Amino acid sequence: MYIMKVRILFLICFLSITCLLNAADKPVIQIHTDNSSLIFRVADNGRLYQSYLGKKLNHEADISHLPQGTEAYITHGMEDYFEPAIHILHNDGNPSLLLKYVSHETKAVSQGVNETIITLGDDKYPVTVKLHYVTYPAEDIIKTYTEISHKEKKPVVLHQYASSMLHLNRAKYYLTEFSGDWAHEANISDQPLEFGKKVLDTKLGARANMFTPPFFQLSLDQLATENCGEVLVGTLGWTGNFRFTFEVDNKNELRIISGINPYASEYYLPAGVVFRTPDFYFTYSANGKGKASRNFHDWARRYQLKDGDETRMTLLNNWEATYFDFNEEKLIGLIGDAAGLGVDMFLLDDGWFANKYPRSSDHQGLGDWDETADKLPNGIGRLVEEATKKGIKFGLWIEPEMVNPKSELYEKHKDWVIHLPNRDEYYFRNQLVLDLSNPKVQDFVFGVVDDLMTKYPGIAFFKWDCNSPITNIYSSYLKEKQSHLYIDYVRGLYNVLERIKTKYPDLPMMLCSGGSGRIDYETLRYFTEFWPSDNTDPIERLFIQWGYSQLFPAKTLCAHVTTWNHDASIKFRTDVAMMGKLGFDIKLSDLNDNEKKFCRDAVTNYNHLKPVVLEGDMYRLVSPYSGNHTSTQYVGKDKKGAVVFAFDIYSRYGEKLLPVRLQGLDAGRQYRVKEINLMPGTNSSLQGNGELFSGEYLMTVGLNIFTGQRLNSRVIEVVAE
Repeated sequence: MYIMKVRILFLICFLSITCLLNAADKPVIQIHTDNSSLIFRVADNGRLYQSYLGKKLNHEADISHLPQGTEAYITHGMEDYFEPAIHILHNDGNPSLLLKYVSHETKAVSQGVNETIITLGDDKYPVTVKLHYVTYPAEDIIKTYTEISHKEKKPVVLHQYASSMLHLNRAKYYLTEFSGDWAHEANISDQPLEFGKKVLDTKLGARANMFTPPFFQLSLDQLATENCGEVLVGTLGWTGNFRFTFEVDNKNELRIISGINPYASEYYLPAGVVFRTPDFYFTYSANGKGKASRNFHDWARRYQLKDGDETRMTLLNNWEATYFDFNEEKLIGLIGDAAGLGVDMFLLDDGWFANKYPRSSDHQGLGDWDETADKLPNGIGRLVEEATKKGIKFGLWIEPEMVNPKSELYEKHKDWVIHLPNRDEYYFRNQLVLDLSNPKVQDFVFGVVDDLMTKYPGIAFFKWDCNSPITNIYSSYLKEKQSHLYIDYVRGLYNVLERIKTKYPDLPMMLCSGGSGRIDYETLRYFTEFWPSDNTDPIERLFIQWGYSQLFPAKTLCAHVTTWNHDASIKFRTDVAMMGKLGFDIKLSDLNDNEKKFCRDAVTNYNHLKPVVLEGDMYRLVSPYSGNHTSTQYVGKDKKGAVVFAFDIYSRYGEKLLPVRLQGLDAGRQYRVKEINLMPGTNSSLQGNGELFSGEYLMTVGLNIFTGQRLNSRVIEVVAE
């Protein structure tokens, strides 16, 4: 009897140990935010599969019921019939790769932020792939990237190298994409995804996002709205060629592959060197696109943007007032205008540099960063001094990655220029791109900023432009490794920006690229804001700013009051610009006294509203795509204050206007509603202006914020009492 009990006990222990060992060999890897889950499991074949992506699963027992799912990071050359995440050519000419689970670990990165690293390896070749997942729980953001390395004798060739591969199994999929062109950016369109592939990509190199920015929204089962439906929103942190591939297979399952566009970019990876892909960021929302946007806004301000927790400067830019036609005296006058307007800074735009080929148009001078002597006989220093005397900051436009063929730099260092050695050069906007894969060129570009800051430490801001994509694609520096150029250019740019940030950590810069030719969250580690479009027509800006607000917070969107669209009043133009980072690019002498006073008052009002607009939660109330009106609301994090912007674009005769329900308020609080930013001498016609309403009323019944007037605008402040 005793022997029998011992045998039974031994058998139980053996089975328990066996189960534990099997569980260890086939682990379930759970990656959670506060409201979403991404779950992997290792199958009997030793390979990693994605079992789940969606709303957070809170009951541990339910995890075991999940299906095996689809292989997490699919390789080329094996049994899968559709687009792979990775394609490698080995030393022996074999193009296959089979990745099996090796290990995983989860570690803390910072307060509340964790990283899970899953290591995969090929049992036939010494290739290692590490999948990284960084979670930001409160913001419901997951960052993922891939590290590829090997120990083969010679370099392997990377043909494809995705940052992320995600799998979904739903009834229907709807892709929201953002596309356009110069001065017509971020147009929103929706389309269902059926069997086959939909690819969003760019091959432009430097000004990579000219036709489409690197982000998307994907609705699941039905098209998501602002406040309803499931949506996955993703973006790539890469300032160069990108590619998103959406492929629906024969089982109606969708794979999303995100990363660098491998077009003309085969990469030769030496043994022992790690190829790190760019970061791909995504959020899942079960409550529509608005919640997904607020996730990204909160995450960006807290973790990603340069000076994300700091305010932004208002400014006056000289471009539309002078274009290239200015001198020292004229600029000093404009500095006085900026001070009188009450903005924080005067920004000198293009046209201040070069002497052999003075920058009197965009045909010459790029690359020669000395002040034009006859325009600025006392240099930038005199302008900095004048701004300081007037109590404002001084900022400066540069385009350091570019060169005009008509320049001293081009004449002295043609080998620094990306161009084909045996063909006629093709120019985009009369310029070419410097070869940032070359360390000497990186030193030169860094030196543009460093020399100016050393000579004039009072410069408080740079507007960094990049007007040309890469044309004539050839690097004399890379020689036989031409397929590295698109990637090494971007890495060279990051080297330069990192050096600038290290030496001048408190220097704010605007990211500009002929408008929004560059907008991504990796570059925004170095820039405080970006220029959404050269199109400053306020009506067009309502659409453009609506598009970029899907992923980027208001403090990143530079919005300037200009002379575009004379049908729109100075109030309408200013109200549109106040929804982002306010600036003026206008000739104040063209305004009458009433308009000047309004602008001064608007700057005061904007400074008062800054904490809510720049730091608060954005609610897109009425889309400009839905008709003749649009409205956006910002709510302070403490819910004590809010501001509503309302615009009548082309009101129709006899149109029925309904109240607009506000969002994000405290239902139990009382709020006083008041229209502000009025033209001097006018009174508000807002129904209920100056009265108290409960948050419940404002969110359930709403306010009549629209009128029947064409090109009319309202700014409505909502303050808790």
